[in-house]
Amino acid sequence: MDSSPLGLPMSDPNAWATAMNNLGMAPMGMTGQPLMSDFDPSLGMIPGIAPMNPMMPGLGIVPPPISQDLPIVKEIIHCKSCTLFPPNPNLPPPATRERPPGCKTVFVGGLPENASEQLIMEVFEQCGTISAIRMSKKNFCHIRFAEEHTVDKALFLSGYRIRLGSSTDKKDTGRLHVDYAQARDDLYEWECRQRMLAREERHRRRIEEDRLRPPSPPPIVHYSEHECSQLGEKIKDDSKFPEAVRVLLTWVERGEVNRRNANNFYSMIQSSNSHIRRLMNEKAAHEKEMEEAKEKFKNSLAGILVQFEQIVSVFHASSKQKAWDHFSKAQRKNLDMWRKQAEEIRNIHNEELMGIRREEEMEMSDDDMEDVPESKDSDDSGPMAQVEALREENDSLRCQLDAYRNEVELLKQEQNKAQPLRSEEDSTRQQQLTFLQQALQGMQKQLLKIREDLKQKELELEKNEDEKQQLENQIQSLKERIHAFPTPHTLPLERPEREDQGSDESANHTNDAAAASAVVSCSQEKESLPEKGPPSPVKSEREALLVGIISTFLHVHPFGASIEYICSYLQRLDTKISTTEVETLLGRLPCTFRQELTGVGASLEKRWKFCGFEGIKTA
Repeated sequence: MDSSPLGLPMSDPNAWATAMNNLGMAPMGMTGQPLMSDFDPSLGMIPGIAPMNPMMPGLGIVPPPISQDLPIVKEIIHCKSCTLFPPNPNLPPPATRERPPGCKTVFVGGLPENASEQLIMEVFEQCGTISAIRMSKKNFCHIRFAEEHTVDKALFLSGYRIRLGSSTDKKDTGRLHVDYAQARDDLYEWECRQRMLAREERHRRRIEEDRLRPPSPPPIVHYSEHECSQLGEKIKDDSKFPEAVRVLLTWVERGEVNRRNANNFYSMIQSSNSHIRRLMNEKAAHEKEMEEAKEKFKNSLAGILVQFEQIVSVFHASSKQKAWDHFSKAQRKNLDMWRKQAEEIRNIHNEELMGIRREEEMEMSDDDMEDVPESKDSDDSGPMAQVEALREENDSLRCQLDAYRNEVELLKQEQNKAQPLRSEEDSTRQQQLTFLQQALQGMQKQLLKIREDLKQKELELEKNEDEKQQLENQIQSLKERIHAFPTPHTLPLERPEREDQGSDESANHTNDAAAASAVVSCSQEKESLPEKGPPSPVKSEREALLVGIISTFLHVHPFGASIEYICSYLQRLDTKISTTEVETLLGRLPCTFRQELTGVGASLEKRWKFCGFEGIKTA
């Protein structure tokens, strides 16, 4: 375990250089310096081995980041006071936490108990410059590097087994676990660096905005006699006139004009007016150039259209049968495609030329209408009236054309909107159908429930009729027993001792007879009561409820209420109540309800009042 995989001592540089040369690698010393300046990698003595650059034992140099697609090969690393053995390549890579921003600090665990700060410095200093090491008593430490990229090199050592010297003692061995650590110093430096980058970006943007911003106009000088004389000369110069007239405008707006310099300003304004003829001449020259350019463009476009027509006629001629049959299928396809493209391009250019001609005709008609001499026949108003009428007709036609265009656009928009509206109508109809189906299902359930309740009521009615029949039978039997029972004064007097013995039995019989007579008398009274008393105006329990509700309603209306008002209130409770029913019920109770007439003439109204408190005295 003390020697390298090649079996060569680390202290023999010549043997080590020979072995690395045989593998096709540049021999490197312990400090990373090349041992052979004239090394040629093509002189490797072992055939079939390409030049490699792995991390060799004893160098302690961590390789650059390797692609994820290639397997990472870790080998033994020899240091001065310790040896690092690689982990099993079949094991999964060690787990690491998420890298904090600006991380320069790593956590190193699994150190031997006898590990010192010098040992840690010796192992990890080869990854990069170390700023600080914070040791702990529990076999771990924190290492802060000077650069961020060195942290990745330190993580490469995670999983290695470390052994101090050649000792096999447990206190001299351990398994390294290297992971990212979150340190406040790293986060503070990273935030400072981000703020600095943000400042630089803002500064760069500000410089770019200043560079792209249009330059500010030069300041306008204040009025003086010297400046006024110079400005007068500049106004007369055609090349300096735009700048000079801007200065003149600023002076006039500032209020620099007074009685002493009014002549100077007048002369400058007069000089400015003299430039109007020059500007009109320049405008006419430019218009002439534009007309010439338009004419040239129109002629060129006409020539191009002629050539397009010739090309299209060539395609049409080639598509005839006497020439078309000699072409292959692929050639016919290409000829057909080219013919369609040429026709489309010809039609586009033809429309463009026709548009130019229409614009020219409209301009010519406008010019003709404007060029009518106004002073030709001042006394004859006929031609002038015709011109005005034609102008008005032209304006009206233009307005009609704009109206038609707007209508076409509106129709297109409505047509586009019609499709989503139809879909919305379909969705609403579908929703209505679903609601109706749900309502029908609910009504069917209610109908089934009502049928079940009706069956139960019928069963209860049958049961009550049976009980009534039984009660009637019992009453009939009791009546028969009463008629068959002898009266007490017909019974002969017997001996006292027999009276004493049968006293209890006679008491029982008398009690039964009394009970039977009481039941019969009650039934007879019930049967005879409705026959003897006068007929009641309230015929059912429903009418009694209506009387109570109407009495309560009219009691809170001391001035009475119309029959429509009363019915509207009652129909909120039961929609089956009718006006005639209520009016008939109120008419049958004159002691409880009284009808009065209120108002005069057209405002005459019948009102019902509650008079139960007065009617109870007279009833």
